[in-house]
Amino acid sequence: MSFINTEFFKFVVVGGVNTVVYYAFYLVCLHGFTLHYLLAHVIGVVISIIGSFFLNSLYTYKVKPTWKKFFYFPLTQAVNITITAILLFILVDILHLNSSFAPIAALFVTIPITFVVTGRVMKSS
Repeated sequence: MSFINTEFFKFVVVGGVNTVVYYAFYLVCLHGFTLHYLLAHVIGVVISIIGSFFLNSLYTYKVKPTWKKFFYFPLTQAVNITITAILLFILVDILHLNSSFAPIAALFVTIPITFVVTGRVMKSS
């Protein structure tokens, strides 16, 4: 039961919730409002990052949300996107892993790194 109360477990849960939120907004924008898929993607990402900030502040790390943290928080996603892209290149082009499975393999590396970076941003003054 102690693992369920850890910050890492909560971080993974918040990530799952954010994935569902992103995808729901993406589909609503794409099909409900017939927006271009890239615009739907941007809207979904922005909304999920905002939700992620507040969920990670209040649930995962139990810290007070501040404007400073709010503006630094997207950098945690930039780190995630950059590391994932590098890993995908290595896994697919160098190690010849199937491109359908490479993102899943990359998660095992990116989730802990993003957790550490996000924790530093959220716990900073």
